[in-house]
Amino acid sequence: MREPRGLSELTEVEDPAWPRLEEELRAAKVPVEVLDADPGRAAATLLRTQVTVRSYLGAFVLHTGGALVDDGWLRVYGSPAAHNDRRLPGLARINDCPDDPGTPWRPAAGLVVAHDVLGGTFAIQGGTEEETGLPGRPGEMVYFAPDSLRWDAIGAGYGAWLSWLLAGGTEEFYEGLRWPGWRDEVPGLTGGEGLSLYPPLWSAEAHQDLAGTSRAVVPLEELLGFGRETALGLDGTDPGFLGTP
Repeated sequence: MREPRGLSELTEVEDPAWPRLEEELRAAKVPVEVLDADPGRAAATLLRTQVTVRSYLGAFVLHTGGALVDDGWLRVYGSPAAHNDRRLPGLARINDCPDDPGTPWRPAAGLVVAHDVLGGTFAIQGGTEEETGLPGRPGEMVYFAPDSLRWDAIGAGYGAWLSWLLAGGTEEFYEGLRWPGWRDEVPGLTGGEGLSLYPPLWSAEAHQDLAGTSRAVVPLEELLGFGRETALGLDGTDPGFLGTP
């Protein structure tokens, strides 16, 4: 097992990603609220996850307390926010990362980096498909879809995925999963809440008439648990860890 890298090894790098990412956040084609990072907790999160700031993931963790994308439809996790009235948890907590950076740790299957209000989960594939049970290549983004109850490979790594979202990719990605008036319902949610639909998203009724579903605000943890249990109950496939909001 490799010795954990110190903070200087993670932050003192050539060509850090933050200047490029910061510009993309400013020029985003969708509404984005970037939460301020607490410097001490940001450094601790970087140490726990062992990600260098040469990457978009490391830059995002060190410089932000996460972001609420497209009026909060999507929550992208960074470090714990300095002033967090939306209660958006940090990346380390979402992934049950141990507090001690010296404790050997790696995600069981994939590193969860974002959730949407429907309980959809974005993660970075942590190994081969044979090792993790997740589709795609090591380092590729994968998505647990609440309408199909399965993981799908995105076809891009974290940096390209984040750039695509900021360039307006959410509109294309969530086509068919949004109803008229969703922008009136989503902004008031906290980072720990989601929307439960009835009939559920995976049902034929919801596919036929999404606007006709009823929606209730529920804890995101409950929504993720329901998705995992339903996937297991319907076809016997356990999607595995979906994060701990």
